[in-house]
Amino acid sequence: MIKEEENKLLNEGKLLPVMEHFYTLQGEGAHTGKAAYFIRLGGCDVGCHWCDVKESWNAELHPLMSTAEIAETAAKHCKTIVLTGGEPLMYNLEPLTQRLKELGCDIHIETSGAYEMSGSLDWITLSPKKTALPKEAIYARANELKMIIFNNNDFVFAEAQAAKVSPNCKLYLQSEWSKRAEMYPKIIEFAMANPQWQVSVQTHKYLNIP
Repeated sequence: MIKEEENKLLNEGKLLPVMEHFYTLQGEGAHTGKAAYFIRLGGCDVGCHWCDVKESWNAELHPLMSTAEIAETAAKHCKTIVLTGGEPLMYNLEPLTQRLKELGCDIHIETSGAYEMSGSLDWITLSPKKTALPKEAIYARANELKMIIFNNNDFVFAEAQAAKVSPNCKLYLQSEWSKRAEMYPKIIEFAMANPQWQVSVQTHKYLNIP
C-alpha cells in the first residue's frame, strides 16, 4: 500500500528521486561562474556510453523526496536553481517548479530533450543525444544548445541539431571530459571556422567543485 501511494505521488511529481542536491557554481555554458543550487534527479534511459554520472541512471537507487521540501531547501541558498540528472524531464516537474517560482527562483534545466516538456522553466540547456533524439517542440524553446564532442562525427551531428533551434539559441561545443586533450584542439579550430559556435569548458572540474 505504501509503494502504491509513493508511485501515485511520483507520477504526480509530488515526490521525486533525488540523487543529490548541492550549492555550487554553474561550471559550463552561458551561465558559467554563477552561483546555483543543483537538484540532480535519478533516472535516465538515454544511455550515453560516456556519461559521467551513470550512477544516476537507476532511479530506484535514489531516495524519494518531497518536492516542497527540496524546493524550500534549494531556495534558502540562492535563487538560481538547476534541474539536472539523469534526465529530469522523465518526471512531471510542475509541482517542483511551481513551488520554486513561489519562492522567487529562476529555474534552469539541463536535458537531452528526449521527453515531453513540463514545468515552468526560465533557461533550457538542450544537449541532444543520438541514442534518443529530442522531441520536436523543445528545439524552439532551447536557450542554449550544448553539443558534447566525443569524435569527429559529432561535429556533423552538432550542425544538424543547430539547424533545428531558434536563431537566438546560443550554440556551444564541449569536449567529453576523457577526450579533452584530443578534441579541444579540433573544437577550437571548428569554432574559429564557424564563429556562430562557442567553446564550453567544464570549469567546475578544473576548480575541483561539484
